[in-house]
Amino acid sequence: QVQLVESGGGLVQAGGSLSVSCVASGLIDSISDMGWYRRTPGKQREFVATIRSDGNRDYTDSVKGRFTISRDSAKKTVYLQMNSLKPEDTAVYVCNAKVRKTRYGTWTTYWGQGTQVTVSS
Repeated sequence: QVQLVESGGGLVQAGGSLSVSCVASGLIDSISDMGWYRRTPGKQREFVATIRSDGNRDYTDSVKGRFTISRDSAKKTVYLQMNSLKPEDTAVYVCNAKVRKTRYGTWTTYWGQGTQVTVSS
């Protein structure tokens, strides 16, 4: 019922920039936190960034100063602007969102399927 769909992934050279987006849709009353994780083959899913509804942000150390997370709450969309990309940033980038389906319902975290970002060297 709740679906998160990422877009904007692609191939970029080291040092370049790329922006990915994630749109939430379905039965949604409200969204609190939204964030990004990334995964590579044989590696556990890694936290990248989170943005709260009040705009406060948190990043993993490896992307601080290079990545910027933002959101448009009216559009139920979270963005990740990635600058100064490195080959080690290559991964499937997956978004998540903490969602309340109804006013008196519980908060549940949903996940997208991911978008591939490949950084060449």
